[in-house]
Amino acid sequence: MKLKENDNIPNSEFFIMEDGNPTKKNTHEFYKDKKIVLFGLPGAYTSVCSAKHLPGYVNNYEKYKEKGIDHIVCISVNDPFVMDSWGKSQNVENKIIMMADPFLEFTKAIGADVDKSARGLGIRSNRYTMLIDNLKVIKLQEEEDAGACEISAAQNFLSLV
Repeated sequence: MKLKENDNIPNSEFFIMEDGNPTKKNTHEFYKDKKIVLFGLPGAYTSVCSAKHLPGYVNNYEKYKEKGIDHIVCISVNDPFVMDSWGKSQNVENKIIMMADPFLEFTKAIGADVDKSARGLGIRSNRYTMLIDNLKVIKLQEEEDAGACEISAAQNFLSLV
């Protein structure tokens, strides 16, 4: 990953669902003046993402809020409808913002893109978690293998916030 701690996040666009419609948002506008935990993962409905990464953040939501986190954001290289549906199936409610990066704009800008074509997934995101405070990356944990969810897991990252 080319993005490092103390860097500012790149200005790029992503999508979230609002009132049943995909809505384009801008990272600099969305993250400005906020303390955010952002975790990126290879794909909605994939095994480790569905069994460990996303549920960990749902289950630890209150602990993160107690530490002053404004938003917890899940971003993946999927379309906004898939991210919304996956969030509903995982009961994220209003705890996690499900962000879609369908054109890899953010993922490529931070250098988290990985080729998962051999597994039928195409270009996806590596697994990582970062703490962002007013656009600046404070902490960043990237897994060496996107199939692992250890240093980027909610419970493990909580100690760094």
